[in-house]
Parts: sequence; C-alpha cells; structure tokens
Amino acid sequence: MELTFAAATDVGRQRTHNEDNFLIDKKLRLFLVADGMGGHAAGEVASSIAVHEIRDAVYANRDLIDRYRAEGPASAAVEILQMLEHAVQAACSTVFSRAQADADKRGMGTTASVMLIAGAPDHLRGFIAHVGDSRVYLARQGQSHQLTEDHSLMNELVRRGKLKRDQVESSPYKQYKNAVTRAVGVYASVEVDTFDFDILPGDRFLLCSDGLYAYLDEEKLPAILGEGDIKEVPKQLIEIANGGGGHDNITGVVLRVGEGGTSTAAAPRTGEASLKLDALKGMQMFRYLSYRELVRVTNITALTDAAANAVVFSAGDAGETMYVVASGRVRLTKDDVHVADLTKGQHFGEMALIDRSTRSLTATATEATRLVTIRRKDFYEIIKKEPELATKLLWSFVQVLGARLRKTTNDLSDALHGDKHGVETTAENLFQD
Repeated sequence: MELTFAAATDVGRQRTHNEDNFLIDKKLRLFLVADGMGGHAAGEVASSIAVHEIRDAVYANRDLIDRYRAEGPASAAVEILQMLEHAVQAACSTVFSRAQADADKRGMGTTASVMLIAGAPDHLRGFIAHVGDSRVYLARQGQSHQLTEDHSLMNELVRRGKLKRDQVESSPYKQYKNAVTRAVGVYASVEVDTFDFDILPGDRFLLCSDGLYAYLDEEKLPAILGEGDIKEVPKQLIEIANGGGGHDNITGVVLRVGEGGTSTAAAPRTGEASLKLDALKGMQMFRYLSYRELVRVTNITALTDAAANAVVFSAGDAGETMYVVASGRVRLTKDDVHVADLTKGQHFGEMALIDRSTRSLTATATEATRLVTIRRKDFYEIIKKEPELATKLLWSFVQVLGARLRKTTNDLSDALHGDKHGVETTAENLFQD
C-alpha cells in the first residue's frame, strides 16, 4: 500500500503570526500537527518544541517500530501506543520547563495530534496520540469520520448534554469556544488519548488545526481528500478556510493510502476488517457508538470460520465468548429441539460477556459460516479503559435484554391464553434483536 502525503500552513486572515506547526518524517511515517497558544509568540515556541520533541522520542524508539514491521505482535502494538504517549509527555515536560524558565512564556502550551503508521507494506496499522482540539479525520468508503475527541470546553458541554452543537454560536459560552481543557506544556504532565486501528487501501487522512476544520463541510471532505494531485489538496483546504474568514492559523496534513493501487496481499485483510465493522454496525448493541468507538471495539474482535454442521458450542460448555454471524447461518437447539436460526448481523452467546454460567443451548453452523467473536476478558478490558464507551455498551446491552424480556413475557401471556404460535416463538425471541 503506497503512501503519499502533502502539507501546508497559513497565517490566516486575522492573525499577524503563525503559531501552528506541523512535521512529517517520511522514514518514520510520522505525521504531526500542533496548534500553539500563549502571548509573546509563546504559542509558536510551544508548538515547535512539541513537534520536534515528539519526533525525537519516536526516532529513539525506532527499533520498536522495526520489530512491529517484521513481526507484528499484538504486544508491540500496545508498546507503540505507550511509546507515543511517553513522547507526548516528554514534549509536555520540555514545554513546561521552558515556560517556567522564561516569564514571558508562562502558561504557553500547544495541541498535539500525532499519527504514526507502522507495519508491513500490506498490513499497515495507524497509531494516534492526541491532546487538545486539533483533529485527525479518516475518509473511508465515501464517508468522513473524526478519529479524535476535542479536548475543549464546548465539546465537554456538548458531551454532557448541556449544549447542542448547533447552539454554540448563539450560546453565552461563545466567547470560550476556543478554550481547551487539555494542552501540552501548560502543566508538567497531561492526559493523552491513544488509539490504534487497521489502515485499509483507499483510506484518506487529514490532520489539521481548528483554524481549518472550523470551515470544513465534512460531507464533502472525502471527495476533497481523494481527488486531484495530493500536493494541491492542503492548498485547496487553506483556500476554503481563508474564504470562510480565516479567523485563525490554518494547517493541514493530508495522507493517502493505496494511491498506486491495492496489493492482492492486502485484499483478504481489507475484507476481514470491513466484515467486522459491517457485522458490528448492524447490531443494536453497538448502535450508540461513534465510528471511532466502533473501531475500538473491532480491535478486540476476531474472525473464526465454522464449516457446515460444525458445532460452535454445546449445551453445558463453559462460555466466555459472544458470537456475531458475519455470513452463513447458525442453528440454536436445546435437547435436539429447534430454538432459532440466526443469520447475518444476529448475535448469540452474549450472556457469556457478563455471566460465567455454562451454555444452555447448542449452536451449530448449518452452512459454511464466518463468526465475529468477542471474549469476556477483552470486553472487560475495554470497559475498564473506556468509561464513556462502556456506558454506551452497557446501556445498549440492558435495552436489548429488556426488549427480549418484554417480548418473551408477552409471548408467554399469549401462550397461557391458548395461542400455540406464542409458545413456539417464545424461545426464538430470546435470541434475536
């Protein structure tokens, strides 16, 4: 998968100097955008220190990146995320120390949106470290997805339900819309968001400061990122921002994956990643998740194949895995009595995620079937690490079980009144959305 990239920055229409900085290291496949803040040109100093400190820290750990490229172990992926977090923390400490040593620069800080691409040419993975309100966008299959969460006062108010996004301009908080809740260098350390995901052929990325995305039409972004000479795309984006008013400095780094065509070796993995996402997107249990959160969940999933007539699990087996039918068909039985037939998008065994009891049914593939699996151990890990995502998952889980319980109660009521059909469908309703 060939990588092509381009970047540009501009002071904008209303500022006298540019406090944004960006950095691209082709050999490391490292991309950074930083938007500085602070008086007496301190923002420019902070963003410059940050991009170079982060780059140096990543370069010092390039053996880890090389090992991941050669071996691709899951443990190395975790280590790369930790390395990026430490790199941002090192930058934070350096910026803070510089500010403490110079009274004119006290309180200076910067955002930092970092993307590292690692792995073999036909199996690339993206690693993101993020602080502040700059952003990383992914354009995939004609849709635009924001991969980072803004650490800003406005976003915090929206997230807590105190404000709607379309009310920002008319709200009494408008004067604080550029206020960030996290920044590199304002304090000696900072909380860093990290995130990793599969990169697919055809993916397009934009790393940018708020001076750019404030004027973006996200529905048009996939077309802009994918069309024409990539060297012209950042310039086009800057023209859009300046045409809209250019209230702030404007910086954009654009990256295309698979510009020269998709390798045949990458095709199976591309299909697997898409299959996982498609299977999870159609489930009620994951309906409240953003695309970024959905990708996080796919990180803990695996694909397994079951031949026709193969038993997935039997009644009485210990259960620790939930299954989603990606393709094919699975039959659920109890004591050789047919309970339900499940097809694409339907799930079973989900109680194993929260309950250690044994399986009450037998699940058998009635044709060649692909299953997306989630293990209880991995489910617990993501719940511990991602409290907001966990709240959405557990709320959806309760709703699914509640809906099934109400349906089952109604069917049993019908059965008690002599509705034979109600008796036959009661068990089946227990296993369908």
